[in-house]
Amino acid sequence: MAERSITGVWLMRGAYLGLALVIIFFHLIPLETVPRRWAPPDFLMAFTFAWVLRRPEYAPVLCIAVVMLTADLMFQRPPGLLAVLVVIGAEYLKNRAAHAREPNFLAEWANVALVVLAIGLINRLVLVLLLVPLPPLSLHLIQSLLTVAVYPLCVFLTRTVMGVRRPSTGDPDALGGRA
Repeated sequence: MAERSITGVWLMRGAYLGLALVIIFFHLIPLETVPRRWAPPDFLMAFTFAWVLRRPEYAPVLCIAVVMLTADLMFQRPPGLLAVLVVIGAEYLKNRAAHAREPNFLAEWANVALVVLAIGLINRLVLVLLLVPLPPLSLHLIQSLLTVAVYPLCVFLTRTVMGVRRPSTGDPDALGGRA
């Protein structure tokens, strides 16, 4: 039983990595040649937070760090800055969810919104302090707000299509014990 559970955890970790690679791939496809006036949502961040809040063992810290660092390199962002901020945000959300008495989606969504906005603002602040040329602030705000707006869709897809749900009290955990 424990071997099957550990195998399942590793399969879901592979699924998370696969999902991240698909998101990165579709983000890199040149669908438009004209610059947009808006920034698309960060689906990678939204799915990462959805997975971390549902089953933290499926998206461990090292896995999130590798995925986000790869995204930083592929999207030509400052390497490691957004990766560190997302890892810190994911750990914060994981700790908040562990201490919550009842899972409430509205409270979860509000926490994710605060973390996404904080990540966007801290990222922008660090880049300003390092004198990196930046696009207008409105693009960063639009991206953060759209990421918050698509989070429920990411949670829905995570639950229904990928089967990543919160463990119930009788489900075996990653080590084969009872939750």
